[in-house]
Amino acid sequence: MRQQVEDEWNGWDGDTIVRLTDGSVWRQEEYHYEYRYAYRPNVTLSNNIMHVDGMSRSIRVRRID
Repeated sequence: MRQQVEDEWNGWDGDTIVRLTDGSVWRQEEYHYEYRYAYRPNVTLSNNIMHVDGMSRSIRVRRID
């Protein structure tokens, strides 16, 4: 599934909450720290693995809404 982050993106901080333009909300489920600022980057989500464009790797997430 392709989506976009709802607003600004500041990267993964270990406990990141990601709000997508479809209204879904996801929480980072594995530790990874990587800073990168972007405005509404594209996101690919498959089997609870999220890749945010521009980041070095995909991260396991869990839907929380």
